Amino acid sequence: MWPNYHFTVPETKKVRYICHTDAKNEADDQFTIAHILMTDKLDVRGIVGAHFRLSGDYRYGEGLSAKASIDEINLILELMHLKGKYPVYEGTGSAMPDENTPLDSEGARFIIEEAMKDDERPLYIGLQGAVTDLASAILMEPRICGRMTAIWIGGGNYPEGGQEFNLANDVHAANVLFSSSMPLWQVPKGVYKTFTTSLAELQYKVEPHGKIGAYLLKQMAELNLQLKDISHWPQGETWNLGDEGVVAALLEEQEQEDYYTMKDAPRVDPETMKYLPGNSSRKVRVYHKMNARLDLEDLFCKLAINYPEKDS
Repeated sequence: MWPNYHFTVPETKKVRYICHTDAKNEADDQFTIAHILMTDKLDVRGIVGAHFRLSGDYRYGEGLSAKASIDEINLILELMHLKGKYPVYEGTGSAMPDENTPLDSEGARFIIEEAMKDDERPLYIGLQGAVTDLASAILMEPRICGRMTAIWIGGGNYPEGGQEFNLANDVHAANVLFSSSMPLWQVPKGVYKTFTTSLAELQYKVEPHGKIGAYLLKQMAELNLQLKDISHWPQGETWNLGDEGVVAALLEEQEQEDYYTMKDAPRVDPETMKYLPGNSSRKVRVYHKMNARLDLEDLFCKLAINYPEKDS
């Protein structure tokens, strides 16, 4: 699809991919959406806009954060000259009320539809926020568990767990996913926090490349100032692109088994977000490191190759 690449990804290496993103929550999802779309290994079947309840309501109104994500996704597509090229679906606007009640949405229905297609290629969903729409899809149609793999950026560090933003946005949904039979690759907080870059690096390597590059830096620099009164985050000159873990998981050599550990799927305490004993017969892949530099340089290079001019 991208004519400037001097290489071809073999069809046998390509996978179907669903991008699930709380795109307007802060400033890193946008980078990962762009990276996903420029990665020919990923046949992106659709993009789902997710809610971000904890920080979304005061900015966009109760239940409207998923719509804000949709608007941001469409803006990214427009800036990349990809408007109309990918279907975009709105997820539910809130967290699940319990572990037994799915929330119907066009995003959840799309996940089911894509998973149930007769296609031999593997299907992955990269979850860059709360897992509400996937958990709802699992409850609505349990058969999808044997037909796709979930990659989730979220959850506290093992073995204890604890406070983490994506998990906090829907603990009930996380428990549905942990207790399901769907293959799960989890990128917890201590690992996704290694995808750190500086604003100076982004000015040098991202901003010059197309309208999309200019926007990626601009929206991050603006948010960096808006959040100046928060004592612990952000740091002032650096930012974490933690959502990049969904791309890294599929770029890295799958034989690098030293990057992850197969753990018993936990349950999560809704109050403390600490891990509790779960199903010892259910294993999930939990990453304890990733090649963050490989991933970030791949993003920077793809922007430079595909958007060589500042105003392109």
